[in-house]
Amino acid sequence: MSKTAETRLPDPQVPDSVPDPNRWKALVFIALAQLMVVLDATIVNIALPSAQQDLGISDGNRQWVITAYALAFGGLLLFGGRIADLWGRKRTFTVGLLGFAAASAIGGAATSEAMLLGSRALQGAFGALLAPAALSLLAVTFGDPKERAKAFGIFGAIAGGGGAVGLILGGFLTEYLDWRWTFFVNIPFAIVAAVGAYFVIREPAGGRNRNPLDIPGVFLSTLGLVALVYGFTRAESEGWSDPTTIGMFVASAVLLATFVAVEARVKSPLLPLRVLMERNRGGVYLSLGLAIIGMFGLFLFLTYYLQVVKGYSPVQTGFAFLPMIVGMITGSTQIGARLMTRVPPRLLMGPGFLVGATGMLLLTRLSLDTSYPALILPALLLLGLGMGTAFMPAMSLATHGIEPRDAGVASAMVNTSQQVGGAIGTALLNTVAASATTAYVAANAAGANNPKLLELQAMVHGYASAIWWAVGILVLAAAIAFTFINTGRPGSTKVAKGEGADASAEDVQVPVVMH
Repeated sequence: MSKTAETRLPDPQVPDSVPDPNRWKALVFIALAQLMVVLDATIVNIALPSAQQDLGISDGNRQWVITAYALAFGGLLLFGGRIADLWGRKRTFTVGLLGFAAASAIGGAATSEAMLLGSRALQGAFGALLAPAALSLLAVTFGDPKERAKAFGIFGAIAGGGGAVGLILGGFLTEYLDWRWTFFVNIPFAIVAAVGAYFVIREPAGGRNRNPLDIPGVFLSTLGLVALVYGFTRAESEGWSDPTTIGMFVASAVLLATFVAVEARVKSPLLPLRVLMERNRGGVYLSLGLAIIGMFGLFLFLTYYLQVVKGYSPVQTGFAFLPMIVGMITGSTQIGARLMTRVPPRLLMGPGFLVGATGMLLLTRLSLDTSYPALILPALLLLGLGMGTAFMPAMSLATHGIEPRDAGVASAMVNTSQQVGGAIGTALLNTVAASATTAYVAANAAGANNPKLLELQAMVHGYASAIWWAVGILVLAAAIAFTFINTGRPGSTKVAKGEGADASAEDVQVPVVMH
């Protein structure tokens, strides 16, 4: 174990080692804020066709309603995490909530395309403050391993299942009220969470990182992540061979490589490399990002399959995802939280990803007449169960053993891996599906008597082909979890007698206390 990641032993003289009596109330408001951010990732998708028609947005520009949010959110996450460490997590959390509410109000009241796109970019920017502050607050609030397991179980269920809830809520609001309510609905969430945070959340003292802000790091990381997310977003619409797409990937690689070089040399880095180089956290970031790639593919294809092929309404489509939400909650709170203090995290994450891959494997059998109860429902249950079980220890382990001054930026890395994973998943799997669809039409066009039927068959074939890729990606995520993550169960950790990461002295077991 490295010197910088050394575990802190219990100190009866340290007041912060006493549990916060309001910690469970604090969890309610932290979870509410997390739900709002996750909901927003999918709720606007349902409302997009109505907003496009109402504001006269062209087909070429409609993707910017999604892209503007993704670029601001993904690009500013590391900066937001560092601000949380500098300002204090409670203050950053509250500012993020109020800013997100104001941006949502602007979006709901939008009278033009520019106003809507600007509000989405603002939502992304304040979301980048809010998301890492929420996770790092959770990390420093719950120190007891059993309580931490329960808290992260709830948080993991929300993080995983919130997107599907967004589909249901978005369908209801769009179908029965107006698309503008998919923005306005954020305002009560944000105000309640902000008021609750102000009165209830108590941030432990001494956990701030008051070093000067790493301006070159902010500049390089933001531009590098924006270029990366935009590259994948553009690849989805313009193709992988598009010169601008290639240019974005090249620029991203250069900027992020320069960022790493700068971070290794500056005195007060934006992203201390010790956060990334610890093998367990690195394994979490990588496996979680891969899992999100597979998950985003499912949301995308199954939504289109149910609405276009099966003729479901937006509300029916949202309800069709309910079994996955049930599985997520069960996996996080009943399996992950109960076993997390008894078994090592890799024995929850690895099998969890494999169970999810099994559910995804069932969906490769999609056809025009697939029965929802016989195939789709059990597949969604398995997927939710597996992902809920895996996400819960992943969220906890991403900040486990971290120094308090790095909690914000470590939390930001979790969100960054999810955001980049989502962008990659949407672009990569959409490209695979489109290529398979085109190939199917070309191979079967000569003998087709019904062009519409052929079009639907080709679409389903494309979805099934892309889902095969998602299965492989989830299996790879499981392999990484089994290989990289080697920490023991929470409640005990190994501390070597030597100071170096490679110390070969005999290990002893000591309790873990998070300050």
